[in-house]
Amino acid sequence: MPRRHILSARQRSALLDLPTDEASLLRHYILADDDLIHIDRRRRPENRIGFALQLCALRYPGRMLAPGEVIPLAVSAFLGAQLGDLPPVWRTPMIGSAEPGGV
Repeated sequence: MPRRHILSARQRSALLDLPTDEASLLRHYILADDDLIHIDRRRRPENRIGFALQLCALRYPGRMLAPGEVIPLAVSAFLGAQLGDLPPVWRTPMIGSAEPGGV
């Protein structure tokens, strides 16, 4: 039996896409002091940014990041600014990704 879609592609996008506008980033993706302490326990910088991305995506829009999902540059730059400088692997464009720092 074919799968039935309740929401249109536009509705799914509005509900599940990561925020990219400044107001939404400020509202949903500011890391608290205890978040930063927890994130700092990760040993390597690439783990810290990845953990922060997963934490923020779980909080809003309430989902896990998909393997190979391209992270908007606004999100990775916003979180990178809170964690300190981004590791070099996040500063260079990945082959085949739409933006630098795609996960």
